Amino acid sequence: MPELSKETAALLYFLLPGLLAAWVFYGLTSHAKPSQFERVIQALIFTFLVQAILPIFRWLLESIGTKFALRPWEISSETLASAFIALLLGASLAYLTNKDSFHKWIREKGFTTRASHPSEWHGVLSERQNHVVLHLADERRLSGYPRVWPSEPEKGHFFIVQPAWLSEIGEHNLLSGIEGLLVNTKDVKWIEFIDQPKEE
Repeated sequence: MPELSKETAALLYFLLPGLLAAWVFYGLTSHAKPSQFERVIQALIFTFLVQAILPIFRWLLESIGTKFALRPWEISSETLASAFIALLLGASLAYLTNKDSFHKWIREKGFTTRASHPSEWHGVLSERQNHVVLHLADERRLSGYPRVWPSEPEKGHFFIVQPAWLSEIGEHNLLSGIEGLLVNTKDVKWIEFIDQPKEE
């Protein structure tokens, strides 16, 4: 295995906060990891954000340190603070992405019509966690509540709890004694989302 040059090692050390933030973001969301080149660009952006927040974080810690001094600000302190900011940044962006908070706000302002979810499929399933009917490729219909669903329509499985087969006349044949069924997305032709009656 070839050894890393000093310049490459220094670059990786510089990008470490950005790589850490991206690692947390992709670990907590359903977004697919981009290509290697795009990851480096994202790491640069995240590193820039961490470096921009770091002076504010240092000022805050030094202000607290005037009353409760723990240790002086050193290189190791800066490294730990950068790692903490990167973790917080990645987790915060993942939270906003999963909740669609930022995109919802800018949609209301008319800046975009897009959502923060990785696909329309994932967006619809994450926002409508109610009773569904899966129409299977063999013409059977399975109703229940999706506790787990795939992030992509081409691969993965649904985990349907309280499963029941629907007859042609709409009768529910509840599968008693079964916690749930795991259904491959390749066996699903389409999904019905059942409107839940509102309680008066």
